[in-house]
Amino acid sequence: VSDLRPSALPVSFDVSRSMFDLRSPPHPFMKRYDSLSSVPSSISSRKDSQGSNRSLDTITLSGDERDFGSLNVKLCYVSSVEQIWITVLHCKDLSWPSSCGESPRICVKGILTLPKPVHFKSSAKEGCNDIEFMETFVFAIKLQSLQAVRLVFKIQTQTPRKKTIGECSLALRELSSESSNHWLDISPPSK
Repeated sequence: VSDLRPSALPVSFDVSRSMFDLRSPPHPFMKRYDSLSSVPSSISSRKDSQGSNRSLDTITLSGDERDFGSLNVKLCYVSSVEQIWITVLHCKDLSWPSSCGESPRICVKGILTLPKPVHFKSSAKEGCNDIEFMETFVFAIKLQSLQAVRLVFKIQTQTPRKKTIGECSLALRELSSESSNHWLDISPPSK
């Protein structure tokens, strides 16, 4: 520890030359890194909470860091007949808890969050990496009512028991007669 009080400073103390001039030889209390040795290797390992070393590419993510997959939907509003058309296309990279088994039956439940909510549900499909639904749901609702609400999707297992494994939602402010395609990131179900 250096005492930097004015009385402790040597008379010829030159801060700019002795401490910050990188051309001067390194001081005993300074550690120098070259660009190669200071960069960690991509195959380095870290100690986990039990103290064992594991390669970084084998560390599994948990909680909010884990990728739950995404849901692809298509929306269209047909103003001439005041109808919203909602097409559930497919789920990609879907993950589910191991308690649900290897390939549970999975469906998508939709909710239009109107004062009196409108519910709909796709047929159940066998769980896999890319589940195709290709199902369209049509509801007669005024555009002004829809633009103030959200469309919520709950991804559910039907077997071995009914359970919500993820959800996503979409605001309908931009709803129009032009068909729009959306990829929604699935997140863990809210408590």
